[in-house]
Amino acid sequence: MRFVIFGAGAIGGAVGARLAEGGFEVALIARGAHLEAIVRDGLMFETPTQRTVLRLPAAGDPAELEVGADGDVVLLCTKSQDTAGALAALRIAGAGGVPVVCLQNGVDNERQALRTFESVYGAVVMLPAAHLEPGTVLAYGSDVTGIIDVGRYPDGSDELCDRIRDALETSRFESRVRADIMRSKYAKLILNLGNAPTALCGPGERTDELIELVRGEGRAALTAARIEFEAPEVTDVRGRWERLGVKEIGDRPRAGSSTWQSLERGTGTIETDYLNGEVALLGRLHGVPTPINAALCELAERYAHRGERPGELSVDEVLAAVA
Repeated sequence: MRFVIFGAGAIGGAVGARLAEGGFEVALIARGAHLEAIVRDGLMFETPTQRTVLRLPAAGDPAELEVGADGDVVLLCTKSQDTAGALAALRIAGAGGVPVVCLQNGVDNERQALRTFESVYGAVVMLPAAHLEPGTVLAYGSDVTGIIDVGRYPDGSDELCDRIRDALETSRFESRVRADIMRSKYAKLILNLGNAPTALCGPGERTDELIELVRGEGRAALTAARIEFEAPEVTDVRGRWERLGVKEIGDRPRAGSSTWQSLERGTGTIETDYLNGEVALLGRLHGVPTPINAALCELAERYAHRGERPGELSVDEVLAAVA
């Protein structure tokens, strides 16, 4: 089994590094300066207890890696706004028969993948990691690197789920097979609704209050849509961080969420439409007001496009933008 990591950023890079260290065949798909650095110097993988350079096959296009061979498993680790492009690239490369596992935030990636691929899997990823400079990925778990549960989409499990779980557990992850994986992904979605407020406004008491408001809208929208989202294994953040042994790496403080990292790197795009935007969509479909989530989508898109840095917006400015 070869794991093809499509999107070797924070999550993909950390998962790929650990799988390679666990003895599994790994290939990376990346882009831009990050890809150039990996090809030239290798992937620098840092944790609170190690600093390793891994020389792994890497390319910008799945065709270069001949993805689609028997035994290939694609771990889709791009941000959700890049999913459509990644799926198209796989299809063009002739990899339409490979299993695709969505290690991504949000709940729309699996549905997109199922349009093209027959074997699609969801994965709930709880992995404190960062990618802020080309060629380098940081993972902050000192005891366990992360927790990644997997299941078939839209539901169920099979032998491949077991094999992926076993590979992850061999590679310093906790992992379980969950036949109702989307319930856990919707629980993670509620947590991720706080990404945009923290990225835009910075941490603080007023931001915490804003996060509770957006999560309240999210719970109301999911309830109206009759979507199950209660999952204690996902929502116990404090207990999870203790099991992972989350620590700083050297004298560098831990980076923020994936949304925060997108603003910090100035990528020009952001995944808020697939997090808070999912709540806005469900609210419109089911007649539930979600004005704060909708406003955050517009603000985050504008800030990312303009290259604004994290934490430069006030909570009052967010609330003033609510229609």
